[in-house]
Amino acid sequence: MKPRVRLSRPSARDAAEFLAAVRRSRRLHSRWVSAPSTTAAFRKYLRRAGRPTQAAYLVRLRTSDELVGVVNVSEIVRGNFHSAYLGYYAFAPHHGQGLMAEGLRLVMDDAFRRLKLHRLEANIQPGNRASRALVRGLGFRREGFSPRYLKIAGRWRDHERWATTKD
Repeated sequence: MKPRVRLSRPSARDAAEFLAAVRRSRRLHSRWVSAPSTTAAFRKYLRRAGRPTQAAYLVRLRTSDELVGVVNVSEIVRGNFHSAYLGYYAFAPHHGQGLMAEGLRLVMDDAFRRLKLHRLEANIQPGNRASRALVRGLGFRREGFSPRYLKIAGRWRDHERWATTKD
């Protein structure tokens, strides 16, 4: 079955649509992620996304090209490790429809094939049931717990460490 979504690389021409999606999704994101919400923050995100240790993707509906969500592969480490962190978030009203699962499958395929990574790790707050179910459904396994791991919305928050490997 053909995915309902496709991937694109974020660029400056996406700024208005991206920022509108962030505004529309404030309640959805408030506890889980701090998405770029200003033009300056979006420009900073694009600069970071352009580094060789990063790969950024926008998830879009195939039919209308609407912005569904964002996936970031960050802190790519080569050498004997070939690993990176996976971050993602959906935009309202497209959450809860399985679209991000399809987008993440496409990103994982790109990360394991084109980027030649061996491992992807996602760190998820324990209360984020939807995100935990999403990665579990994609074959990630829970590897551990990291207290006060990431600062989100001004607070250090606990996270569960989930990972998957190419094989």
